Amino acid sequence: MGKEAATRYPIHPLLQQRWSPRAFSDRIVEKEKLLALLEAARWAPSSFNAQPWVFIVATKDNRVDYERLLRCLVDGNIRWAQQAPLLMLSVAKLHFDHNGKPNRHAFHDVGLAAANLIIQASVLGLYVHQMAGFHLDRAREAFQIPDSAEPVAAMAVGYLGDPEQLAEELRDKESAPRTRKPLSDFVFSGTWKQPSPWLKDQAH
Repeated sequence: MGKEAATRYPIHPLLQQRWSPRAFSDRIVEKEKLLALLEAARWAPSSFNAQPWVFIVATKDNRVDYERLLRCLVDGNIRWAQQAPLLMLSVAKLHFDHNGKPNRHAFHDVGLAAANLIIQASVLGLYVHQMAGFHLDRAREAFQIPDSAEPVAAMAVGYLGDPEQLAEELRDKESAPRTRKPLSDFVFSGTWKQPSPWLKDQAH
């Protein structure tokens, strides 16, 4: 099942085909592919090249680690994410290593690393569903994350599965069309909320 984005302008097929499913196959993600995902994240750009990201990885061949990360998710996400063979948690280091000062761009840079990881997943036929729905304190305690770092997002990773394995309301979400705001909603020129002149005919 694919959900290719109905873009207004041509973009790369890997970006057009990327989406966040809830139905995952139980097929194991090969070690070489997992390493490729992490290598892609490694080469993301970052402020001062600080690379403030950490990825906690849990695969089903280590049930203790997998269950520990799974239990950090909210119940609604556990329902479907438990089918994925690979779970991750992205974490932002909040201070620069070289001078100890706060890194205001840490979350931004972790997002860049995650985006690299996700596009590499698309190259390899894998899918990633990021989740804001997890228990921050539970994750911090479970993985002994220090106060100098902040859990950012949980991720389910794997091959596409059968939507019929999902509960009915999740199947509906799985098949719903993908939508995005028009460019004029977030591309401004001059002042705030003033769409760029060359976007005025692209309001909808």
